[in-house]
Amino acid sequence: MIHPRLRVLSGPALASMLLLAACGGDDHKANQAALPDEAGDDQGRIAWVDNDRLLNADSDPGDWMSHGRTYSEQRFSPLDEINDGNTNRLGLAWYYDLDTARGQEATPIVVDGVMYVVTAWSHVVALNAATGQEIWYYDPQVPGQKGFDGCCDVVSRGVAVWKGKVFVATFDGRLIALDARTGKPQWTVKTVPDDSAYTITGAPRVVKDMVVIGNAGAENAVRGYVSAYDTESGDMKWRFYLVPGDPSKPDNAASDQVLKEIAAPTWSGEYWQAGGGGGTAWDSIVYDPETDLLFIGAGNGGPFDRNVRSPGGGDNLFLGSIVALRPETGEYVWHFQETPGDSWDFTSVQQMIVADLEIDGQKRHVIMHAPKNGFFYVIDAKTGEFISGENYAPVNWATGLDENGRPIMNPDAWYMDTGKPFLSYPGPAGAHNWNPMSYSPVTGLVYIPVQDTPFVYAAGRQTEGTRTGAIDVNAKHQEFPEIPDWEGRLVAWDPVKQEEAWRQPHPLPFNGGTLATAGNLVFQGTTDGMFYAYRADTGEELWKWDMQSAVMAGPVSYTVNGEQYVAVTVGLGGGGALVSSATVQRDGPQKNISRVVAVKLDGGAMLPAIAPDRRLLHPPALQGNAASVARGATLYGQYCARCHGQNAQGNGVLPDLRYSTYLNNFSWYDIVVRGSMQRTGMVSFGNMITRDDATAIRDYVTAEANKAKDAMSDGAAPGSDR
Repeated sequence: MIHPRLRVLSGPALASMLLLAACGGDDHKANQAALPDEAGDDQGRIAWVDNDRLLNADSDPGDWMSHGRTYSEQRFSPLDEINDGNTNRLGLAWYYDLDTARGQEATPIVVDGVMYVVTAWSHVVALNAATGQEIWYYDPQVPGQKGFDGCCDVVSRGVAVWKGKVFVATFDGRLIALDARTGKPQWTVKTVPDDSAYTITGAPRVVKDMVVIGNAGAENAVRGYVSAYDTESGDMKWRFYLVPGDPSKPDNAASDQVLKEIAAPTWSGEYWQAGGGGGTAWDSIVYDPETDLLFIGAGNGGPFDRNVRSPGGGDNLFLGSIVALRPETGEYVWHFQETPGDSWDFTSVQQMIVADLEIDGQKRHVIMHAPKNGFFYVIDAKTGEFISGENYAPVNWATGLDENGRPIMNPDAWYMDTGKPFLSYPGPAGAHNWNPMSYSPVTGLVYIPVQDTPFVYAAGRQTEGTRTGAIDVNAKHQEFPEIPDWEGRLVAWDPVKQEEAWRQPHPLPFNGGTLATAGNLVFQGTTDGMFYAYRADTGEELWKWDMQSAVMAGPVSYTVNGEQYVAVTVGLGGGGALVSSATVQRDGPQKNISRVVAVKLDGGAMLPAIAPDRRLLHPPALQGNAASVARGATLYGQYCARCHGQNAQGNGVLPDLRYSTYLNNFSWYDIVVRGSMQRTGMVSFGNMITRDDATAIRDYVTAEANKAKDAMSDGAAPGSDR
C-alpha cells in the first residue's frame, strides 16, 4: 500500500499541516489509522518493551525494539525469509512521505506491528508497519531559529521505546515522553541550559528504567555531558561531564572526582575559559548487560585547536574517548582515548558494537569501534584494555598505533605547532561518521560505510558564527589548491584479522548505514539515491532500488504477520552532506526527498515520478567588481557554506542561493542582516557581518549563478565543472 499523503511545509511551525493528494486539505487527524490488531502484548499494553524483552530480543526477531535492535547494537537481524537466493523478488511494499526536505538520519523502531520514527525538527510519527499508514503524529514545535546552532542540520537519529512510552530528544534540548498509544506528551524535561548553543541529534537509550541522553554543539563553545532520567517521572538520576570545568566550581555530578583526579591534569592553562572544551556525546551510547556497563562515546575538542583551549598541550581527557560508567549511578569505571589532544574533530561518538570474538584461541567480550580517525579498535569491554587496532581507511595523521593503542603521531599533523597547513587523511568529516555500521555473527565481518575525506588544517583566528573552531577554512586555497576528491565505499572488515575482507566502491562519500541479516545479506543506501542488497560473505551486488533521494540512515528489518520487511528513512543527512554538492543528480540538481520506505518480497508498489525541476536560473547582472566577488567568496565560506553548500551550489536540503529571487532586491538584506526569515531557520547575521559584507556575499553568489547559467547554455548541468 502506498501512503497517499503529500505534505507542504513553509516552516517548522506549519509542520503539523499536510495536504491530501486526492481529497483536499486536512490535518494529521484526518484518515489516521487505528493501531493494528497485533499491537500490544497479551495484556493489551502498547509498545511494551522492558529489560527482559530486550535481553531476549533474539527470541523476538520480528521486532526492532532499540536503536541497534539489541543492547549490543550489532544491527544484525536473525530474519532470513529475504535471503541471497530471492532478492530478485524484492519490491516496494509502501512509502510514507515526510513533511520536510530537511535532513533524515533516523533509525525506525518497530514494536508489535507499529513503527515509530523521528524526522527533522524532532517530529515523531507512528505508522502501521505493514502499510505505512499514519497512526499519530507529534510536533514538539522546535523554534526555527534554533537551527542556526546545529553544525549539521536539524536532524535526529531516533527515538527510544519503553513500557508504553516513546522518548524523543528534541533538537532544542528537551527530553519528552510520549504515550505510545496516542502520541500525547506525558512529561517534558529540559536537558540543557536555557539560551545555550547546545543541540540534541542523537537517539536516547533506556537502561534500567532510566533514559540516557547526551548532546551536541562542541563547535559552539559548550561542555559535553550525559544525563540519566527516570522513565516514569522525568526526574534526573545522575549526570556525567566528559571534560573538566572551572575547578573552583564543582558540578555536584557523578563526574566530579574523576574529572579532578584523572581528566583535569591533562588540560593546561585556564582551559575552562577557552570555549567550553567540547567533548559532547552526540551519538553512541551503549549498555552491555554482560559487564553491566554503559559505554559513552565522547566528541571533539572545542575549539578545534588544542593550543587555544589548552595552552601547553595535554591529552585533554575525555575528548576522543570511550568512557565506561555504572548505569545506576554514572560512576566512572574506565576510559580508552583514541585521539589524544584532538585538534582534528576526530570524534569517538561513532557507533560502538559489543560482541564475543575468538582471538588467539580465547573468547573475548569486546567493543568494536570505527571512529572518525580512521582506525578500527577492538577493546576489552570489561576493562577497556586495548586488544588490537588497524587503519580501515587511508590515514596519515598517525603512522600507526603502539602496543597500548595510542596513535604514533605524524609531527606534521600538529598544524598549530608547526605553523604550516596539513593535508590530512581523514578530515573532520571522518573516515566513518554517524552512518551506523553492522556486524554479522554468521560471517564474522563488520560492514562499515567508509569515506576518504582529505582536508587541510591550518591554525587561524576563529570567526564568530563560522563554527570552524580556530581553523583557517581557506587554507586549502592558499597552500593546497588541488585536493583529491572525496569518495566512499562499503567495507567488510574482519575484526579478528584486522583486515579488509571485501569492498564495494561508491562514487560519492557520506553513504548510508548498514544492516546485516541471517539471509546472508547486507543492505545499504547511497548518496546517489540507490538502495542495495549485497551478499554478506562476498560482497556481490544482488539487488538495487532507486529511492530517488539519498539514503543515509540505518535500515532495519522486522516482520508483520510473518512477512519480512526491510525499511529505511530516505533523505540527505549530516554536516558533510549538507555542505557537499555530492547528491542525487538527475538532469540537474534535485530537491531532497524525505520519506520512510519499506520493501518486501513480491512488493508491487511504486514511488511517484520525480517532479521536474522547474526553478528558473535567471540571476541579475553582476554589479560588484572582482575584488568584491573574491571577498564575498571568503565570507560565504565562513558564514554560508555549511548550510547552502560549497561554491554556492546547494544540494537540495536548503535553498540553492544561485536560484534566489532575492539577489536583485533589498529583501536580501532583510533576510541576511535583519533576520526576516528566522522562523524558518534563517537567522539574522547582523551581529556578525556588515551590510557591505552582505553585498559582497551577494556579488559572489550572483557571479556563481551567472557562471552556472552560462554552463547550462553550453549544455552542462548547473553544478558541473564546466
